[in-house]
Amino acid sequence: MKAKVHVTLKRGVLDPQGKAIAHALHTLGFDGVEDVRAGKVIELQLKSTDEAAARSEVEAMCTKLLANTVIEDYAIELVA
Repeated sequence: MKAKVHVTLKRGVLDPQGKAIAHALHTLGFDGVEDVRAGKVIELQLKSTDEAAARSEVEAMCTKLLANTVIEDYAIELVA
């Protein structure tokens, strides 16, 4: 089973990388972009075939290492 973890900064947390991307896009003529929030995607290949067990394990990984839950949100996507 494969897990994808999408980690993004929480709303209200300054995102300098997102601001830099937005500025660069505007410089290139993409004036329709109002805001950019940058994040990361982490892909994990898991041994587990049980979806509930896999989700629980990835949840623990996120809270212990993959995301700083004080300033970041995360979403887990499981693919069989």
